[in-house]
Amino acid sequence: MSKKIILFSLQTFSTTGGIQKMTRTLAHSLSQLAERNKWDFNLWSLYDKDTDLMPQYLPAENFRGFGQNRRNFITQAVFNSKKPDIIILSHINLAVIGLLIKAIHPKCKIWLIGHGIEVWRPLSEAKKKLLKYCDKVICVSQFTRQQMISLHQVDPAKCTVLNNAVDPFMTLPLTFTKPEYLLKRYWLTNEDQVIFTLTRLASTEQYKGHDQVIKAVSNLKEKFPNIRYMLAGQYDHSEEIRIQKLISEYKVEREVILPGFIKEGELSDYFLLADLFVLPSKKEGFGIVFIEALACGLPVICGNVDGSLDAIRDGELGMAINPDGLAELERALAEYLSNPLAKSKKQDLQKQCLLHFNEMDYMNSIEKLISDN
Repeated sequence: MSKKIILFSLQTFSTTGGIQKMTRTLAHSLSQLAERNKWDFNLWSLYDKDTDLMPQYLPAENFRGFGQNRRNFITQAVFNSKKPDIIILSHINLAVIGLLIKAIHPKCKIWLIGHGIEVWRPLSEAKKKLLKYCDKVICVSQFTRQQMISLHQVDPAKCTVLNNAVDPFMTLPLTFTKPEYLLKRYWLTNEDQVIFTLTRLASTEQYKGHDQVIKAVSNLKEKFPNIRYMLAGQYDHSEEIRIQKLISEYKVEREVILPGFIKEGELSDYFLLADLFVLPSKKEGFGIVFIEALACGLPVICGNVDGSLDAIRDGELGMAINPDGLAELERALAEYLSNPLAKSKKQDLQKQCLLHFNEMDYMNSIEKLISDN
């Protein structure tokens, strides 16, 4: 049976973040399913422009970018002449769109994607109403599902877990050699042991755990004289100042490297440059960066109090620690640094990651959800 499906997004192609990456993969999967099943699928984005589209994810005729024109976005969404069968909201901030469509087209199924902190906090009346009237909440992790049920009393029957998948267009390594150009860029050698963190570094988000890693590196640098900590990601001015003060306070000027924003095309090479990925965060809805690291054969240490556990399959693919336990973090780092993975082990880790977080299985799960609708 033919289906008309629209995926509504705040932003998909014009910036890079976990939700944007997830939405790209979801859009690509839905586009492939639409072609396979002769469905009608479109992606509409509030903040992107038409020219922001990355055409490998879906054809231009199936994408509309509204370039921040909120009024036009709402009007076109609500009074769309093609009455959709399923509307998928990629973020709860699109709640008003969902409620208006449901009011005008009550037979339309409204699905919401629940990621992380945006649905773990007190919600506005409109957002709470959406949770009551939407037909399905797709949660990216078991933790987010539990939060939706316990915090917002969402009917467990309409909360389903769909873990994120590795972006199908991410360049994955075939060999596991540190890129020479990055070694030269940062004055590193193959003997240096690189710990890597990639995250958004915002002064308003003090839960990512990089403070703890800086402290741990300070305590471990005598035992591991070649330890280097690459703390990457776009940061605001206040956070830059705070991090620099921490670096000075813990005397790790030599050990810590701040590359800033990393281009998407170089991301896999940074994972290859590193010996260990560490992000002991407290508020990851899932943590796409974990499966990206694993897909490049890079072992992972994450926090054990949020959705990160889904990304490492409860310890099968990585190590989860108490984000507030500095001694525990130091022991975990020391264990990995003392026993670095051989190339064959990195290849095995990559295979295991892709076995669980590949787009084909992700697509099949979406197809089943839609077909069962």
